Amino acid sequence: MSAKSTTPAGGPSDLLRGRFGDGVADIMERINASIDVDARLYAVDIEGSTAHCRMLAAQGIISAGDGRVIEDGLARIKGEIESGEFAFSARLEDIHMNIEARLAELIGAPAGRLHTARSRNDQVATDFRMWVRGALDALDADAQALQGALIAKADSHTEAIMPGYTHLQSAQPVTLGHHLLAYVEMLGRDRGRFGDARTRGNECPLGAGALAGTSFPIDREATAAALGFDRPTANSLDSVSDRDFALEAMAAFAICAVHLSRLAEELVIWSSVEFGYIRLSDAFTTGSSIMPQKRNPDAAELVRGKSGRIIGDLTALLVTLKGLALSYAKDMQEDKEPVFDAVDSLALCLKASTGMIADMTVKVEAMAARAGTGYSTATDLADWLVRTLNMPFREAHGVVGRIVSLAEAEGQELDALSLETLQSVEPRITDGVFAVLGPERSVASRTSIGGTAPARVREAAAAARKRYL
Repeated sequence: MSAKSTTPAGGPSDLLRGRFGDGVADIMERINASIDVDARLYAVDIEGSTAHCRMLAAQGIISAGDGRVIEDGLARIKGEIESGEFAFSARLEDIHMNIEARLAELIGAPAGRLHTARSRNDQVATDFRMWVRGALDALDADAQALQGALIAKADSHTEAIMPGYTHLQSAQPVTLGHHLLAYVEMLGRDRGRFGDARTRGNECPLGAGALAGTSFPIDREATAAALGFDRPTANSLDSVSDRDFALEAMAAFAICAVHLSRLAEELVIWSSVEFGYIRLSDAFTTGSSIMPQKRNPDAAELVRGKSGRIIGDLTALLVTLKGLALSYAKDMQEDKEPVFDAVDSLALCLKASTGMIADMTVKVEAMAARAGTGYSTATDLADWLVRTLNMPFREAHGVVGRIVSLAEAEGQELDALSLETLQSVEPRITDGVFAVLGPERSVASRTSIGGTAPARVREAAAAARKRYL
């Protein structure tokens, strides 16, 4: 026989159970309770209840006197929670019932009128939309702060030459400023996705009831406006049964986390002894328990690692929802934990990334020394052949390939080859070719829109500052 428990006055036995007489199994209470997760919804829950109460009073559904008493009680409960005086109970299942039970203790019978014309289904959907909306706003600010750090670092390194890579092989020289501004653009699109998710999710479910609406003469437009929503939701079934507003936000979080992971990976690589392009500050590195010489890029590694966690949170919510018939099912209680976790993790990653970028020291000379290696100006040589000798690019490509083979055989970079060696492959080459073979000249020549020429990078940094900050 399973263990049973009785619930104290004001618990579900009083607030919910009309037809149930027996106590609830202990394990049922444990699996049913969500207060450990959803307690953080308290502020939006009270805000939503206050707006609902005012609407009920304005519509004459409850008396003005009861409305004032309920509002005062809700304000007092918020103060108790924020001061740490509030006693949360797992037996009351969730934040909604905890608040309602406490309201009944404080004001008595009028508390029972608050839930008129609503259900926990539309209540939690409203609370959750409000919370996700606030999270999107906060993460947008965090992403903007990271953009600011990247733009500042880029603006001070518009002429710092470094290797540009494809396949993690040296490809063409670029500037560090240009490289960092690439992440500014990625974050700009991330913020755009945050904004899109916020816009589509900013509809108010309150008034949808359990699933079918209500027979009371409520004013859904009033509650939607009071809570900062653009409009009420259009269909009561959809209002309580979908969490696509959370899924869309989570997808945006996951994409942003992937961008941060790529940045973190580069910080790990660049700070290694083998590369030596940057030095991360003591504030974002740790030592080894056994090797005293180590400076481990742990903050970057954790940002990289948490991206998988955030992607997993998105997957968890997708799988939770994928088999649910309309409308509400208790499975949906599992919606909040992955969202909360993803928001917390992404906020940490954004803040840590901002700190690392702001504090890192760039080793300009080390980057410049590597920028000309690996025949990184080979494309510049091919372009010179096209411009100067009117050679088709594919033919020029083949000529430069043969020149690179000679350079490899001699153990020389392209700008160190003699004119005679170059002319042994293509006799029409003149000494004017050496004007394009240095990495500084290569970078300076990339003047197309979005290119890496220092002048363009300065313009791009200024434009990004204006557009994003």
